Parts: sequence; structure tokens; C-alpha cells
Amino acid sequence: MRSSLALFAALALAGCAASRQTVPVVPATPPAPPAPIPEYLPEPPPVAVAPAPSDPRLDSVRFGRFDGGKMWTFDSPPTAYLQVTYGFTPDAAWYERARLGALRFADYCSASFVSPRGLVMTNHHCARESVEAVSEPGEDLLGNGFAAENADDERPVEDLFVDQLVGIKDVTGDVTRGLDAPTPEQYADALDARIRQTESRLDAEAKRTDPLAVVQLVRLYSGARVSAYTFRRYKDVRLVAAPELEMGFFGGDPDNFTFPRYTLDFSFFRVYDDRGEPISSPNYYRWNTSGASEGDLVFVVGNPGSTNRLASVAQLNYERDVTLPAQVAGLQRRMAAIRAYMDGPATPAERETLRNVLFELSNAEKSFSGQLGGLRDPMFMARKAAAERALVDSLTRRDDLSAYRRTLQELAEVQATKRSIAEQTNALQFYPSAYGSHLLARAFYAYYLDLAKRGGAPPDQMANLRKEAMGFKVLPSGLEADLVRIRLEELEADLGRAHPVVARLLGGRSAAEVAADLVARTTLNDTTRYRQVLNRGFAASGDVMVDVTQALGGLFLATLQQRQGFSGAEERLRADLNRARFAIYGTETPPDASFSLRLADGVVKGYRYNGTDAPAFTTFYGMYDRNASNPHTPDFALPERWATPPEGLDLRTRLNLVTTADITGGNSGSALVDRNLNVVGLIFDSNIEALPNEYVYRDVAGRSVAVDARAILAALDHVYDLDRIVFELTTGNFVRTEAEADAVR
Repeated sequence: MRSSLALFAALALAGCAASRQTVPVVPATPPAPPAPIPEYLPEPPPVAVAPAPSDPRLDSVRFGRFDGGKMWTFDSPPTAYLQVTYGFTPDAAWYERARLGALRFADYCSASFVSPRGLVMTNHHCARESVEAVSEPGEDLLGNGFAAENADDERPVEDLFVDQLVGIKDVTGDVTRGLDAPTPEQYADALDARIRQTESRLDAEAKRTDPLAVVQLVRLYSGARVSAYTFRRYKDVRLVAAPELEMGFFGGDPDNFTFPRYTLDFSFFRVYDDRGEPISSPNYYRWNTSGASEGDLVFVVGNPGSTNRLASVAQLNYERDVTLPAQVAGLQRRMAAIRAYMDGPATPAERETLRNVLFELSNAEKSFSGQLGGLRDPMFMARKAAAERALVDSLTRRDDLSAYRRTLQELAEVQATKRSIAEQTNALQFYPSAYGSHLLARAFYAYYLDLAKRGGAPPDQMANLRKEAMGFKVLPSGLEADLVRIRLEELEADLGRAHPVVARLLGGRSAAEVAADLVARTTLNDTTRYRQVLNRGFAASGDVMVDVTQALGGLFLATLQQRQGFSGAEERLRADLNRARFAIYGTETPPDASFSLRLADGVVKGYRYNGTDAPAFTTFYGMYDRNASNPHTPDFALPERWATPPEGLDLRTRLNLVTTADITGGNSGSALVDRNLNVVGLIFDSNIEALPNEYVYRDVAGRSVAVDARAILAALDHVYDLDRIVFELTTGNFVRTEAEADAVR
């Protein structure tokens, strides 16, 4: 379930940042609650802001030139930097080819054209939902893999699209010219309205000349610059090939965010035109059959989802002290419950399902723990403080920027006020979401649908909410009881047993007793009856979950309302801060990631870890060793056709590699190309050492991880026998059938 999996929690409470190996969640915007919200929350008292104590041992720490990262925009390409750093000077034609070869894969991954006839490459983990969607009854394409022997066998994926960035225009002046308002808040609202109007107008104009055009206004530096990005959206996208899940996900959770790594996380699609023929894609990345060598300059061209490198020190302190510790602890409690159930009463089928659920939680827990580790590193935070002091010094010297001198202090005051309701926000993390009880999530969606209906939400929004609600598959009842218990215990611990919502939910009983009773008596665990409840109305259903969800949902919406107030103030102040930063530094530092197209440079390079050296490359030899060394672990199992090394497969072939290029979630599926824009790999993850790069980019040990282009070619050739795709990748020539490819190879 991808669309708005944590619809409300993602907005304000859970803070679930997109990881490097999971597709990012893009939440829908809920309609405003039409009914009064229970007044469970007191007004937060004003909190004085005390300056952080200075540690003299850290006074000498300085920030780095690239602490803000190397996710360069195509609006301001880094030509001078590349010339000085690598002696490489790309021209305008090079940047255009790089831009037009890259794609956004729906709204959650990156991809690229890799042939002149619309062949698209992305990750296997970006394609899993599509693979399942095109599976016919009785097929298990996700488990067994898919290879279209002929072009006619390529399967259309409903609702899948890819976007190619065909035009960029700076519209900062258009959206800010003549804009005035008496308060910063009103100015922000007016700017939002102007951006929406401009985007709508430009989109309509573009569609008059190109029906496939989609225009989106992209805010860079929190709106200090605004660009109109014109995309060509292709909607006829067909699955061509995907390896078995065991190969695309080899290593599973144990190897996630690690290196050395041994996985074939790739898939291929093809774009078709309105005549049902493969499109002409003259701008594509050619294949480098020799691959990369250690020390080579490489580029990642993709759409990183989000980073937080331009945040203030006060904001990062709040993340370190409040948000991240609660998230990590909450995920660990839920993971422990799932593991206990898997080790106990779970059936084999349940274990397989829960293995995937556990991976999602573990993926998030590793990501948040890595970020927290960075923020708890005094040297790390000293670098952020040094950068902030330099910014303040620059503001002090610039009379034209005097209006921004209090911005950092005001941001600190917002963080202090947020701390006053930290108990409520922490108590409600991961509610409602797939990171907890699916029964509670089902109940909240049903409750919210009632509110949305009374509020006159449009039919399409109601339909989307129903679809998302039905996406929550109920977990085994024993596990559901444990997850509901954890939710109630968190509320009790954070808010106290005397809190009106806690008292209403528990009624003098223990959390375990209430949870067991709710799970035993609710009808929402029956999918047919749940669908009926959604259609007829939750409040009138009489289900035991109604009273629980009215109390819990009311508290959630009240907390959400306060958090949105803080977020609005924070967003305005952050925009002010970044306007000042942009006025001082310009494009010398790239803007934070925003799922907009970026170019990241780096070199192929190993690193030190655990007292030894991680090599720049791994091989198929290592994969087979990992399999043999873990004979009873499903994460390292090999599918039947791989169990014995296939004939012709050279086990010395490079399988995965690492590079210093700057990535984050959303970069999944990005092509890794050389200076000639030839494919040498496919990005799919980062290592654990790179997780603190959410806040400060460092390349001492932080690495992005890619499938080597040579491994992809070897697998297609010697294992999946897709000669026509190998022929297309290596020559650029499209043939419709395997027989034709066999005749010319």
C-alpha cells in the first residue's frame, strides 16, 4: 500500500522520512475536519529559550565546503566546480542529455531511458507493486521473476507513469512581483496562492502545445527561488523484466543499509506511444559494458526525496531530543512484538507475510537510528553550529539582511514551544499507520470518512480514502492484540492514566485487557463487513471500535491541529532563513532535496569499517559465499535457477559497487553514469554510515550503493536468456523477438 499509507501521521506526527530502500510515502492532504475537535489539549505555556552551553573543546571545529551536499540542480549546474575538482567541463549539450535521459518513476522513485526505443531501467524494489499488479491468476511473478521473451509479452501496468523533465524556467519574479502582505503569515499564504495560480496557468499553456505536458512549480531554498518544471508524462508503461524477489532483495533486512552487498535490485520497463509502439527516446544513457574502475568519476542523476541540511541547530536539537528517540523506541517495541509472534504461534504463511512487515519497520528503525547517531555526535553538531555562526556573522555585516537577524532565535522559540506538547505528539506517533495495529488504522479511516462525508469532501477524495482504508490488511489477531496493547501503553506512559482520553480508553482496566477485548469483539477484522461499514457509516455501526476511535481520533486531530500551527510558523521562518542564506551564498550550496531532478558527483571508492576495508566492488563469488554461509536464513536463499551457478556466468563479475555520490530516499532507481553519460550502475541504497547525511553530507565512510552494470548484463544474458534486451542495451537496436536477437547476436 503506497499512496498515503500513513496519511495523517506522515503529515505531523510520525515524521517517517523516506528511506534509501523503501519508496517514499506521498501523503494526500486530508479535508479539514468539519466537526468540533475535543479540547483535550491545554494551551502551551511560553517557554524561555536558554542558550546552549559552549564546549571549548569543539570551538576549533569548522564546517565543510560541502556540508550542504552535492545534489546539484539543473537550474544551476556546477560547471566551474566540476572543472576545478575533476578537470571535467561538461557543456550545455551534456547537461541536456543528462536531464532528458533521467525519469521520475511515478511519484516515489527514479528511473532512466537506456535505449532509443523507450526501454526504462529502475530498481526491483521500485517495481514490486507493478510486478504484482500484472500477475495473472495463479502466477507468482514477484517470487518467480518475469522476463518478456518478445515485445508482445511486455505487460502494461495500469496507472503507472514516468516523467521526463523537458523544460526549466525560473519564475521567482513572476510569483513574488508585487506580492505584499501586512504580516509574514499572510505573505506566506499569498505566495502559496500565487504559486498555485501560476502553476495552473503554465500547465494549461503547456498542454495546448503538448498534451503530455505537466507543469509543476518547484520551490528551491524554501522558496527563495521558484522554478517551473515542465515534464512530458508517459502513461503507457509496460513491464519488461524483473528478477525473482530473492535476487532483487538478496540479503533482506540483515544486509539493508550495509556494504559489502550482493543483490540484483533491477528491473526494466518500456514506454509506448498512443499507437501501441515503443516510443522514440533519442536521449538515453548508453551502456558501458566495461563498467567503472575504482577512482572513476561517476554521476547519479535522479530525484532525491528530502534532506534536512538547511535546518537550524535548534531544529536539529529538537529532532535529537524529542522526535527521533521516540520514533526509534516505538519502532523497536513493535518489531519486538512481531518477532515474538513469528517465533511463536505464527503459521508459515503468516511468517512470510510478517517478514515483509518486519522489514518495513526495521528499515525505518535503522534509518532513524542512523540519523539519531549523527545528531548525538558532538563533532557533527559542532559543524552545524559553526555553519550557523558563520551565517549570523554574515547577516550582521549586511544591513540589507537585517530583517533576518532574529530568524534563528524565533526558530528556537518555536522548538521550545513544541517541546511543551511533546508528550502528546510522542504518544500518537505511528497512528494511524501500517507501522502499528492495522485494526486501529482501519478504524481511524472509517471515523475520518464519516467526518469527510459530513464536511462535503469531493467524491474523488472519498474514493481515495476508501481505497486507502481497504489497503490495510488485518494482521493475525494475536499480534493485533499486542500492537493495540502497545498503543494503549504508550498513551498511558506519555499522558498519564488520569488523562481524559486514557481514562476513557482503559476504564480502570489494563492495556492488555482492553486490547484483547477490542480485538475479540470488533467486526473490522472481517474485510467484507469493514467495506460495509465504510459505505454505511462508522458511527452508526455499533462496533466496539467506535468509542475508542472517537476518543483516540479526536485527540489525534487536536494534536494535529496544534502541530500544523507550529509547522506553519516553522515553514515561514525557515523560508526567511533560506532567503537570507541564498542572498549570501547563492547556488554555491545546493538546496535541500525535494524530489526534483538533481545531479550528484562522486568517485568509486571503498572505505574503512569495523577495523577493515570495504572494497569498492563485490562479485558473484561473494553472493554464493553469503548463501553458503547462511544456509538456513531465508534472506540469503537463492531461487532454483541460481542455486547452482548458471553456465556461462563468470563469478568474478562485479556485482555491487559503492561511490561517494550524494543520495537519499527517492534516488532509488537512479542511473549511475560515467563522464560520458554511459551506465556503469544502478543506485539502490546507501550504507549505514551515510544515514546522518540527512543533515550533513560526509563522504569519509558514507557511500551510495549500486548494482554494477556488468552484473545486470550478465544476469540478463546467462540466467534469464533475454538476448533481445542484451542486444538492445549493448547496440541500441530494438528487436521484437528472441528469435531475431538470437539471429543477430
